[in-house]
Amino acid sequence: MTRRYFGTDGIRGKSNSGNMTPDIAMRVGLAAGSVFRRGDHRHKVVIGKDTRLSGYMLENALVAGFTASGMDVFLLGPIPTPAVAMLTRSLRADIGVMISASHNAYEDNGIKLFGPDGFKLSDELELKIERLIDAEISSQLANSPQIGRAKRVDGAVERYIEFAKRTLPRNVSLEGLRVAIDCANGAAYKVAPAVLWELGAEVVTIGNEPNGLNINQDCGSMHPVALAKKVHEVRADIGIALDGDADRVLIVDEKGIVVDGDQLMAVIAESWMRDERLTGGGIVATVMSNLGLERFLGERGMILERTKVGDRYVVERMVEGGFNVGGEQSGHIVMSEYGTTGDGLVSALQILACVQRMDRPVSEICHRFDPVPQILKNVRVSGGKPLENAPVKSAIEAARNELGKTGRLVIRPSGTEPLIRVMAEGDDRVLVERIVDELVEIIAGARAVA
Repeated sequence: MTRRYFGTDGIRGKSNSGNMTPDIAMRVGLAAGSVFRRGDHRHKVVIGKDTRLSGYMLENALVAGFTASGMDVFLLGPIPTPAVAMLTRSLRADIGVMISASHNAYEDNGIKLFGPDGFKLSDELELKIERLIDAEISSQLANSPQIGRAKRVDGAVERYIEFAKRTLPRNVSLEGLRVAIDCANGAAYKVAPAVLWELGAEVVTIGNEPNGLNINQDCGSMHPVALAKKVHEVRADIGIALDGDADRVLIVDEKGIVVDGDQLMAVIAESWMRDERLTGGGIVATVMSNLGLERFLGERGMILERTKVGDRYVVERMVEGGFNVGGEQSGHIVMSEYGTTGDGLVSALQILACVQRMDRPVSEICHRFDPVPQILKNVRVSGGKPLENAPVKSAIEAARNELGKTGRLVIRPSGTEPLIRVMAEGDDRVLVERIVDELVEIIAGARAVA
């Protein structure tokens, strides 16, 4: 079945158009409620959101759908995505919902769904919900006595703060560290500074004044320049850049240099292997992770298993292979001992624990390998299927042969935007740049005539 609504990370689109209207949100709530309504108990859904203006609109629409399906709704307010996953399990809810478009601009929004186990839904469940979204709704409506109730939950933020703090050993304190954090004017603007301060750090916060329109705007993990500037300004030991829903993180070292998710996974994997905590013999990452990470792990007796892009697929492989660390270059890092999805704040705490234990500058701790030259460019798509074009296929095959065994080529449609992503990496930067430029030109030309 062709997907109409769900992409690689839930349903996403421009607010008040396409897949992101109140009508669709109501239908998603009704459909998801119908799918997860099992047994005779009072069914429960928890709903969190980030700070986008459209969150109020979609929240109310989802409440209408879920209550109409017979589910009681517990509203968490602005809170990180990983907190929704955690609270879904903690409150024994039947389903969890996060209203967020993650790192996208405020104009976009999205709906992420979690099952009662806190994991994102399987492809099969998403397709089942898709069929119901477009179906006639009368069969999905609960009888009048079974209509659900909705209420706001007090203390949800505090529960997540305590959960995050408990991911560090009791003997680890952040005292003596000056930490700059950029909350991206998003979902973690309250919780992240509070966690760091309560653990003993001196905290300098930016990106903590959301107004509904400024989420991810020139701030956060998508725009770490602001944080790098603040690190220099206040002479911080480390900078932490979250995205709009706080499920990803990038680090800025004391020199103002940005550290990506590949480096952070290397730090955590090496530390956990040293402590005999690492399971699965290595980590799981996507096809976008740098070849340098794979080489770094291999030199230390660890493996790197790759999946297609999407932290959901990383988590699925982690569960299948018994891995407890995985993630994406973008900063989604999943540690199954602590959660079922990417958690930017908890990942940052693991890095801070390494900094405290090793008592060395972040620039030394977090730069574990030299990345292989990697070039990524996007081709905007307005229609057609250029990757099925014969000349494009031929050019891609020729490029793979030219890179040989010392490089990699990844070409894929974006799961969240109308783009085709072209990524190549290899030891020869000039070769990599030429190959990417040529493929972008060929794909763009094919798109124009498709």
